[in-house]
Order: sequence, then C-alpha cells, then structure tokens
Amino acid sequence: MNREQILKACKEDPESIVNLIEGLLATIQKLEERVKILENQLSKNSRNSSKPPSSDGLRKPKPKSLRTKGERTPGGQVGHKGHTLKFAVNPDYIVPHQAATCPCGHNLEQEPLLRHEKRQVHDLPPFRLEVTEHQAEVKRCSVCGNIVKGQFPADVNAPVQYGPRFRATAIYLSQYQLLPYERVGEVMEHLFNQKISQGTLVNANLSLYEQLEPVEREIVEQIASSAVAHFDETGMRVEGKTQWCHVAGTDKLTHYFAHPKRGREAMDAAGVLPIFHGTAVHDAWAPYFNYDHCHHALCNAHILRELIYVLEQEKQSWAKEMIDLLLEAKTAIEMDGTLSADDISDFANRYDRILELGFTEDARQNPTVEKPSGKRGKTKQSKPKNLLDRLRDHRLSVLTFLSDASVPFDNNQAERDVRMIKVQQKISGTFRSEQGAKVFCRIRSYISTAKKNTCSILDTIQEALQGIPFLPST
Repeated sequence: MNREQILKACKEDPESIVNLIEGLLATIQKLEERVKILENQLSKNSRNSSKPPSSDGLRKPKPKSLRTKGERTPGGQVGHKGHTLKFAVNPDYIVPHQAATCPCGHNLEQEPLLRHEKRQVHDLPPFRLEVTEHQAEVKRCSVCGNIVKGQFPADVNAPVQYGPRFRATAIYLSQYQLLPYERVGEVMEHLFNQKISQGTLVNANLSLYEQLEPVEREIVEQIASSAVAHFDETGMRVEGKTQWCHVAGTDKLTHYFAHPKRGREAMDAAGVLPIFHGTAVHDAWAPYFNYDHCHHALCNAHILRELIYVLEQEKQSWAKEMIDLLLEAKTAIEMDGTLSADDISDFANRYDRILELGFTEDARQNPTVEKPSGKRGKTKQSKPKNLLDRLRDHRLSVLTFLSDASVPFDNNQAERDVRMIKVQQKISGTFRSEQGAKVFCRIRSYISTAKKNTCSILDTIQEALQGIPFLPST
C-alpha cells in the first residue's frame, strides 16, 4: 500500500487504518522483544552467567576481576616453599671423573685430593616388566599316598597374569589421567614394551569398581554426616544421550553419581541429600530446596556473575551496589574470620535497602505486563526481576556465610570437583554404556577422595586392587 492508497483509505475507511496501525505496532513490539532476547543470549558468557568457559568459543570475554588490587607483588611470596630439584643425600650411582693431567703437562695421579665438585643427574631407569614366577611344590605323602600341592597366593589365580602394580598403572592412566583405552594401550607399550588390550583394561576397571563398593558407601555416609557439603550437577554423554553426573563433596570427600535424570529422583538415588542435615551449598537450582530437613547456602560466585549481567547488559545501577556489598562482606570475613552481631546486622540492612532500590529501578525499566486471560503458566519477568526475587526469597541462604564461619562464600569446591567430568568428556568423549559411566564415577570418587587426603593415587589404586582400599577417617 503506497502513500496515496493510505490517504484514500483514511478518508473512505479510517477504522481499517487504525486496525492496521495497531497490528503493525503489536508486530513491532514482538520483534523488539525477540531482538532483545537474542541480544541477551549473545551477550551471555562465562563471566556474567552460569555458562561454562567452554561455551565461549572463540569470542572469549575479556578478563575483568572483581577483586580489589592487593599489596603483594606478583609471583612467589616470601616464605613460599619452592620445588627446585635438590641434591640427593644417597645417590644410586657415583661416577668419578679424574683430574689426570695438568695443562702444563704434569701427571696428577700421585697428587693429594683437595675436594670433589659434585653434580647430580636425576633420571628414570629403563622401564621393563619384572616377571615373578610362583612355583607350588607337588609331593606325594609316603604314609597315605595323597598328592599334596603348595598353595599359590590368593591373587595369583591364572597361569600368566598382570600384577597389581601394572594394572593400577593402567587404571591410573585411564581413570585419573583420563586417557582413552586405545591411548592407554599405546602408553603401556611405549613405556614397558607391553601392549595391553582394551578388554584387559575394562576388566581391571570392573575389578576395581567391585572392590570399591563399600568405600563408596562410606564416602556417602561421611558426606551425609558433614556439617557443610557442596552439591552440583553437570551433563555427561552416555550412549550418545545426555545424562547427569551429580557431585557431593567436602574438602576431604568426593562422591560422583551418574543418573539419566537431573532432578530429585537422581538426588534421592545418589543417597546423600535424603539423609543430610547440615548446610548444603549449591547454585539455587530449585530441586535442592525440596530437601527442607537441611539448611541451604547459595553460591555467591553465581550471584556475582548474574549481577554483572544486570549491570552491564540491563544497565541497572543497584547491581553495582550489591556487587560491592557482597565483596566487602567477603573481604571482612577473610580478614577477621568472624563478624560481630552489629556488623552482620549492618550488612543485612544494607542488603535489604539495595533490594528495595532494585525492585523500584526494575519496575521503572520493565513495567509488569498482565498475562492474557486464559494463558497458563507464570507471568514472564525480566532477568533482573527474577534475580531480585531470588535474592529476596532466599535472603538467609545468600547471607549464611556472614554468621557461620564454616560456610564458604561460594560453591567453588563442587565446581572444582565437577570440572573433571567435563575434562573427561573433552578428552575421551561419550561413555559407551551406563555401566561404563557408573564405573568411572565410583573409581573417580575414590581417586578424588584419596587426592584430597594427600594420598598417592597410584598406591591407593594398587591397594584397592589387593583388597585393602584407602578409607577416609571419620
């Protein structure tokens, strides 16, 4: 419709033009909303949302730390224990180098020795498998005539087999260093001149998995009885489909649990939260709050990232005040250890005032739109409003770290634990079966727990294969 046709229509049927304009305005509004949604999606990254760094692709966000500049200089600090290679007190070999002849031509063999200058080379010996042959005697009793055989050790049950150290090394490469089975075989062949089949490695992992069943139960029970525990979940690919790895942990314990579901059904099956009565630190995902027999503390690192988004993308100033408040409170806790009742009250009152400012500012920027009659579901809200509601509804969970020194500011413990699952997926890809995912989670729970308790990973794997697994002390 050109300009002349519009003018003519205005004279002949003004009502139709009004309807047309209203329709165009409604379409423009929908398009603007769609554009804003797409812009919001593009503007989200690992710095201002809960998206993982791996999702940033090639457009990595410019680092922008929220930490205040410290007084310490970069690099190692005074008193920091270094890792410089040190002289061995008792070297394995000593190679003498004689001073036989002086540059002037004089023979020095009969001259007295003044001292030795020493240099040491730390190197690996040639790798090779040591073969131990067990020989059980066979004798005939001269009294009764019975044939009597000597007893082989319980773990020597085949004519030819790999020993526990060799199997532990293969499992270490597979489950700790996260190498695919084929590459584990290559490493074993290159180092020890002994290629290990994938079937042998699978059987070694299954054997360890079975040995660790009581250890897993003990880990679950100890986490459940802890005063504070961290929880998180992440996607994992199993048989080409997305399943979930649920993580529960403390600074000394880790439990990984694979399940097809993400919500309460999986959390119940994992076994920790149903019997946990301490403080659960998590990222505010709704199913966690179904467990009302325990306390909840929210990860403020997640909240800070969302506040950055509100500040930078939505241009709402209250977010900056909330960022400053949370970081100031975190610094005060780190410096003093505990806060007085007056300090806690002051931080809480400031928190409430900032929320009031936030609701006012968001209402001005994003006025509430009434839901059309007959439409089901909740009324759609702006992202700042969703965050404000969460900060208001879970106020005590956000500020728990102020009054309880055992509760950390963030959920970094669980995020560090869950990171290994993503590393495994990047290196080795999907699990071929649900059983493979369960084997990995149980063995990795054991390895992570041993590492947190400063145990040798290789030794603890070998001990478990021999039936004496490491158990964390209660």
